[in-house]
Amino acid sequence: MKRILVCLKQAVDVSQLKVDPATRRLITAGAPKKISDFDKNALEEAIRLKEKLGGEVLTLTVSPEDAKPVLREALAMGADRAYIVNDPSVQGADTMGTAYVLFEMTKKIADFDLILCGETSLDSFSGLVGSRLSELLNLPQITSARKVAVEGDTVVAERSLEDASETVRAKMPALISVTREINQPRIPSLMMIMKASKKEIVTWTLKDLNVSTEKIAAKTEVIDALAPKMERKKIKITGESVQEIAEKLAKALIQEGVVGR
Repeated sequence: MKRILVCLKQAVDVSQLKVDPATRRLITAGAPKKISDFDKNALEEAIRLKEKLGGEVLTLTVSPEDAKPVLREALAMGADRAYIVNDPSVQGADTMGTAYVLFEMTKKIADFDLILCGETSLDSFSGLVGSRLSELLNLPQITSARKVAVEGDTVVAERSLEDASETVRAKMPALISVTREINQPRIPSLMMIMKASKKEIVTWTLKDLNVSTEKIAAKTEVIDALAPKMERKKIKITGESVQEIAEKLAKALIQEGVVGR
């Protein structure tokens, strides 16, 4: 194994988001950032493969903001080096624009066996960047992988489907998107965190990759993003006995469609 590239997104910690009750719009100002959860699973799997087969793990990130604190966590987990395109021009880029920048990054790095990424991100849930990147690179892609193994020059993955699972093989280099079920990401030790401070973070701009802003201009438009309305029914169930209350509760839940008959 030579190199494994891992696509990491710096995402808003959605668990820390607040909602404006008047407009139902999300308040993102000041919200903490972190590695998107699915991408952290991809990173963990890459590190495990490195521990078994050798080689190195490099991370790729596209962000209009400084992402070094987030990338330091990736390095502390076990990545060898981090690459980031830190350019304000990528603000507002859609999945196609992000995939194109990642495509140019992989071309500049070159010489890799696998690309791993999360099957989606927790902030937008589009799940398209990996597929678009594999198409640009003309690589075989395996999606929704919950187990990954390498046999010689072949990668073997078990995929999660709605009501079944399947095992597929692909010649490397290949791109794999993973699910949350694939592993439990490690928590870096103090020693790993200290070592991470000495690892390299390579920062590029679009100019370094010869990418024009027109090339990554968004092809899609987000009209609005609103939190769903959360209103209580304010139904009070009373009765003379526990059994009577339980029966009334069951009927109410069936009537509301919460449970089946």
